Amino acid sequence: MLLSRKLAALPAGRITKWAVLPAWIAIVALAVPNASRLSDVVEGRSTAELPRGAQSTKVRELTPRFPGGDLAPGIIAYVRDGGVTAADRARAEADRRALAPLAAAPVAPPAVSRDGRALMLNIPLAAGEGLSDRAEKIRDRIERDPPPGLEIRLTGQAGSALDVGDAFEKVDKPLLIVTMLLVTLVLLITYRSPILWLIPVLNAGISLQVTSAVVYLLAEHAGLYVADGMANILNALVFGVTTDYALLLLARYREELRRHPDRHEAMRTALRRAAAPIIASAATVSLGLLCLLTATMGFNYALGPIGAIGVAGGLVVVMTLLPAMLVALGRWVFWPRVPRYGDAPPARGGVWDRVGRGVAARPRLVWIGGVAVLGALACGALGIHTGLDREHFLTTTPGSTVGEHLLNAHFPRGESRPLQVITTSAETAGAVAKVPGVARVEKAQKSLDGRLTRLDVVLTDPPDSAAAKDTVRALRKAVPDATVGAGAAGELDLADAQAHDRRVVIPLVLGVVLIILIVLLRALVAPLLVIGTVVASYFAALGAGWLLFHHVLGFPALDVQVALMAFLFMVALGVDYNLFLLSRVREEAALSGHRAGVLRGLGVTGGVISSAGLVLAATFGVLGVMPLTMMVQIGVLVALGVLLDTFLVRSIIVPALALDTGPRFWWPAAPAAEETPAPHPREPAAH
Repeated sequence: MLLSRKLAALPAGRITKWAVLPAWIAIVALAVPNASRLSDVVEGRSTAELPRGAQSTKVRELTPRFPGGDLAPGIIAYVRDGGVTAADRARAEADRRALAPLAAAPVAPPAVSRDGRALMLNIPLAAGEGLSDRAEKIRDRIERDPPPGLEIRLTGQAGSALDVGDAFEKVDKPLLIVTMLLVTLVLLITYRSPILWLIPVLNAGISLQVTSAVVYLLAEHAGLYVADGMANILNALVFGVTTDYALLLLARYREELRRHPDRHEAMRTALRRAAAPIIASAATVSLGLLCLLTATMGFNYALGPIGAIGVAGGLVVVMTLLPAMLVALGRWVFWPRVPRYGDAPPARGGVWDRVGRGVAARPRLVWIGGVAVLGALACGALGIHTGLDREHFLTTTPGSTVGEHLLNAHFPRGESRPLQVITTSAETAGAVAKVPGVARVEKAQKSLDGRLTRLDVVLTDPPDSAAAKDTVRALRKAVPDATVGAGAAGELDLADAQAHDRRVVIPLVLGVVLIILIVLLRALVAPLLVIGTVVASYFAALGAGWLLFHHVLGFPALDVQVALMAFLFMVALGVDYNLFLLSRVREEAALSGHRAGVLRGLGVTGGVISSAGLVLAATFGVLGVMPLTMMVQIGVLVALGVLLDTFLVRSIIVPALALDTGPRFWWPAAPAAEETPAPHPREPAAH
């Protein structure tokens, strides 16, 4: 307690606040230039993103040992329905010669389809940095004066990289602007103040700059992997949690300003009272994210520490900069509703007091009805499909997908994304060619040291299909000493890795969250009930989201990463609001008894938690305008889950369960009287 008092006094002290503020000015000045360079370290294609230890990852790691290194094919399809002409062949040949300087390996002459209606030109490009720029030069060339009636499209890995790059370039900055506008709107409605809304937004912006700078420095100098889309998740997470924590502290500070004549003492008390739920919330989300370090999928593994850095940054800003800023500015920032010492607390009878009385009338009926609603929504997930094909990885149909369809209509359907088989024996080619589902095996290529042989294997089925994955399994059995990757093998390894991560990470996250709840609430029954309701709301959001995605937005499936990402954010963030509510309920119950404590806790926290839920739902919901289907699905699901937690689970089901179970809710302990604050100067103490 003594330590917490001293720590709380630092940012809220009469003198020390003037040391905290300049320190943060210096930190921000150092952070902004580095934060602006975060996009420089985003890697669009890296073995770090792939399943750790999988065969497809090993193939990618071995690729630099071959001539040309790690190649990304830029495949150009030339299609004429009436059959390609001599002029079409001349155009393809002219493109081959013009684009050869971009290639990282010799460019073979265009191949002709068996039906004579299509040509295929493969420009092998160096993968990695600059791939999108090279692909754009190819697209610029082939779109220049195409012969009438000849359709020309760029596809392959280079075409996909270009499509993704184009899509992100259009939304990155507007996405952050829309997020800030939505958060601002919610805060203006919440506070109805022309000044106060700016403080949480400013603190969230500073948190984002600092965490982005830390992530950039770790990526640049310590090898931290940052994938496409990870920065957008970081933006939503940091903006959301920082604003949430700021709202909670602001609400408690406003209360204490009515109890203390000195605003510095009011802030010190607010920090002591709000620290436990805020720190527990940050610990829940951070440790939940760090559970991803047990993941096999590289993207999941890398997101864990990046997300934890973001949450920690938000916590530090809210617990140091925000208090110093508020006490330095004084009470006037709450204008026009400035809290004065001795003011009576808000009159009872508000929205959340009425909700509490309604729940208290028949708590068992209420929580059973609430759980029934969650169960009905969860039924929507019964027909769910996972595993998006390449055609739907963007929300619009990209040019590379159109090109792949053109190739599939005239060439073997695995042509655009062949498998790569790496072996130490040249005799493997014969065994590979005999496997059903293999269309052909390209000429073998020796590694630079002559020890390895690489075979490009074209399948008869599209790489996204179940039949292609079955062929990969058969290949791995037929040539157990070889390593099979790329194409359908990569899709198979990714799906297997995600299934492993769901089995491992989800139980671990639940265990971590349960332990934190037990420590904070010093109870067993309440944490178990809370965990149950949050998991139920996850499945409800999953069911509602699937109905929306499938029947309204037309997505054929969920991306394989969505179920785990949505669970992680929904459970960790959903528990936050229950932490905020129950920590206050416990405090009030020690003063006035269990039933009154539940109703008082709901009444005083209802407004701020609802606002926090709306802010968090908005920050993740903005991901719904992104062009990447995976991000859309994660954003919408998390937003749905947060709204369910905020307005059904936290405000109705959990209070009903607490009232129905009575004091046993806190078993084996009970709220201690010393945990409570002094009564309000105009508010009689409960007897």
